[in-house]
Amino acid sequence: QVQLVESGGGSVQAGGSLRLSCAVSGYKLDWGLIGWFRQAPGKEREGVAGLYTGRFGGAGTTYYADAVEGRFTISQDNAKNTVYLQMNSLEVEDTAMYYCAAAGTQLGAGTRGYTLRSGTYKSWGQGTQVTVSS
Repeated sequence: QVQLVESGGGSVQAGGSLRLSCAVSGYKLDWGLIGWFRQAPGKEREGVAGLYTGRFGGAGTTYYADAVEGRFTISQDNAKNTVYLQMNSLEVEDTAMYYCAAAGTQLGAGTRGYTLRSGTYKSWGQGTQVTVSS
């Protein structure tokens, strides 16, 4: 059974930084794709970043939502089976519940649209809250 546990959320002032962690069990990062999503009150869940974690061609490929490009970085630590989301230059608009998710086995890197679509993913964590104040 795949389990994902997010941590690292909190409250920060605009311009600050946070690093979210997603500890993964029951799923080897060799298998393929981990994504970060967020959902603000009254808004739909949106893809923030995705990382192809496997060992196939295209492994290491990352995609980001336009709103976070250049500010957020997704990375992995295979030894810890953990995926991170480093968030810099945070803005009030980044306030949301953040979720990590795991897709099924991937044979190669997909498109940006595929990677940032929630329907691509099968397993989800419970989320960690990020609040950015002005």
